[in-house]
Amino acid sequence: MIKVLFVCLGNICRSPLAEGIFKEEIKKRGWQHLVEVDSAGTSTYHLGEDPDPRSIEIAAANKITLKHKGRQITLNDLHEFDYVLAMDQENFRDIQRLKAKNQRASLFLMREFENDVTEKDVPDPYFGGDNGFQRVYEMLDRTIQNLLAHMAQEHEELKK
Repeated sequence: MIKVLFVCLGNICRSPLAEGIFKEEIKKRGWQHLVEVDSAGTSTYHLGEDPDPRSIEIAAANKITLKHKGRQITLNDLHEFDYVLAMDQENFRDIQRLKAKNQRASLFLMREFENDVTEKDVPDPYFGGDNGFQRVYEMLDRTIQNLLAHMAQEHEELKK
């Protein structure tokens, strides 16, 4: 089983949206039995909370259902997941500070998988308007397509 974890600050906007998009895409590919996905936050701000209503709304507009409760990333996650994708450089640094010895996870900035971009952060839409959530959705959708293509090249079981 290939395990993927998306991480943002509070785990109510960007990372649950990425999780929802990713789940839908692996379902379309018939990979649900091969790939597991989750999301987490680096903070404790929204533990146990549903995703932000604006994330839920933008996901629903794209025929995606978000079913997630906010949680904080743990040291154990770095041993359990193969891919950990941080939404921005601050999240990336916070994850690096966990310093898991012999960790299984490969840590990436989310937009490392997006072509021809100089800005590698997925902006946090929390304090912005609805337009910011749409922009983040589109950014995540593009990046996830590239991530899935990368994973298909890296993992034999996804080539079948």
